Parts: sequence; C-alpha cells; structure tokens
Amino acid sequence: MSLPNPLHRPYPDDVYDGDAGEASAWMRADDTPPDVAYTAGGTCEYLATGDRTGGLYGLYRWSFGEEESGPDPHFHRSITESFYVLDGTVRFHDGTGWTDAGPGDFLHVPEGGVHGFRGRDSARMLLLFTPGGPREDYFETLAALGRGATMSDDERDAFMSQHDTFWT
Repeated sequence: MSLPNPLHRPYPDDVYDGDAGEASAWMRADDTPPDVAYTAGGTCEYLATGDRTGGLYGLYRWSFGEEESGPDPHFHRSITESFYVLDGTVRFHDGTGWTDAGPGDFLHVPEGGVHGFRGRDSARMLLLFTPGGPREDYFETLAALGRGATMSDDERDAFMSQHDTFWT
C-alpha cells in the first residue's frame, strides 16, 4: 500500500459510474481527407473536436503548404493552446520573440499568453485547445476568406472576438 503523495494532485471526480466499461472508443484513420484546405496549400484535420470530446479539448493536425503562412502574435482569453511539431520546422512566437522548433518540440500557451506561428515546406504539427471550443468555424471561415470571401472590418472584429482571438 502506498501513502498519499502531497505533491501530486488527486484525479478528477469520476464521470463514468459503470462497473464493466463500455465500447465507446472511436478512431480517425490517418488516410481520412483533411477537413479544411487553404489556398496556400496547407490543411487542417479535425482529429478530435470539442463536440466529440464533450468540450474537454480539441485536437487538430495542421499541415503547412510550400509557402510560409501562419498567424501573427495574438492571445486567447478563455482557451489554452498547445503545439507539438511532427515534421519540418515551425517558427513560434512565445510572447517575447520568434524561435525555430522541430520534430518533438512542444509549446504550451496558457490563457492570455501571446503567441503566433509560421511554417512552410509541408511542416506539420498538432494543435491542442483546452477546453474544446468550436474552432472548426474559425478554421473554415479563414479558408473561405482565402478563397475570396470578404468581411468588413467590423465583421472581422466581431468574428475574432467570437472566436476568442485578440491580435497584439
């Protein structure tokens, strides 16, 4: 029998109260087509949306095109964002400056943390948002804007605010 360790937090309260477990796992196959394609050649794949995870998190695979793309420094008030580089080089802004990251590098940004990213040459990364807000509309609208859809400045400001994105 082990003694409680005061340095470790306890597990959260139980959510499942059954005795035998259940068949509730799901999988997204690697060969599933991307959910969003951008005009610059990049894609976004919805690995686990907030809707699918009961709002706990949203997990996305981001693939850059050949040309450099990515958002300027910004922050979120209600969500954290984490990045894990799978392939290539991704430049991250950590609130103080830009730095290169490669496969296996990880960046976590708490609520209010200024960040940005840039990639090219088919670099790929995972993006994790907690909690799992409805980021899909954000990604899809940005893709539509890249294909010629338009917004007034007021509409863009309202859209960014709705999606918890504040530019620095």
